[in-house]
Amino acid sequence: MDFINSYKNQLLSINKQTFSENALKLFRFQVNKNFGYKSFVEKLNIPIATITSLEKIPFLPVSLFKSHKILLNDYETENYFSSSGTTGSVRSMHYVPDMELYAKVVHAIFRNFYTDLKQSVILALLPSYLENPHSSLIFMIKAFIASSNDPLSGFVKDTSDLLQKVKAGQKKGKKVYLFGVSYALMDLAEEKADLAGVTVIETGGMKGRRKEITREGLHAILKKGLNVSEISSEYGMTELLSQAYTLGDSIFRIPPWMHVSTREINDPFADNSGQRTGILKIIDLANIYSCAFIETEDLGFITQEGFQVLGRLDNTELRGCNLMYNA
Repeated sequence: MDFINSYKNQLLSINKQTFSENALKLFRFQVNKNFGYKSFVEKLNIPIATITSLEKIPFLPVSLFKSHKILLNDYETENYFSSSGTTGSVRSMHYVPDMELYAKVVHAIFRNFYTDLKQSVILALLPSYLENPHSSLIFMIKAFIASSNDPLSGFVKDTSDLLQKVKAGQKKGKKVYLFGVSYALMDLAEEKADLAGVTVIETGGMKGRRKEITREGLHAILKKGLNVSEISSEYGMTELLSQAYTLGDSIFRIPPWMHVSTREINDPFADNSGQRTGILKIIDLANIYSCAFIETEDLGFITQEGFQVLGRLDNTELRGCNLMYNA
């Protein structure tokens, strides 16, 4: 408990200079206090004492959140996030004993990349996500809406409701943000909804409602149809507590307490140092209670500014953030 409280208190002050030290500290704690993660590391036959650098830390396959309860041994909680999925599909479950920590993290990230929520109107067009009461995205948006403290903020009902709120927010002189799932934003674009001046943030996911297209193609359609000069994207996962954002381009930026690398597609133990396309591996130090070291099923590569997502690995289940591989 002392370690957890101390780590939470200094989480948002972690920087590039202190990241490795803090990551290794959390690894040593989790590998001893998380039975599921410890079992995974032991099955790799890697002596824990030899893991002394970020490059040597084993990354837990994200699929294990579907079959195992990834949670520190001493904690039980009814709070959890679950992934989107079709009826009958197995969903990822991320148990979160401290929802206040999640709220603190998402607020800090949004403030860092965009602006103070109190100066904003937050609108959301996320119809399919509303069907999942344990969606981490819905929890985040609700927290943003509450923090904006503006009666205009909220989940929009239809195009008319959206445009009315956009106009009213802009008349107040406030910055208007619209979070939207891809297929719903495509519907808006086809209606030629004029969102000039609005920061549009797509959260990915055609949800089987439309044919999957590349992010580049999606953004081109949205910019033209919505009369905006750029489209931003949010990269989030049920299994992570932190998010990455693009700022009008294709590069996802991360907060200081995250680190993204890649591994070879056909060799789980070969780190390719971002020199070419690989499977994304993410360290999210906000994942204090579960596992901070996650191997995703997303293809991408590393840039100086952050990382790009190219799509899903072949033969993996389609999920909400899926976009076709742009080869």
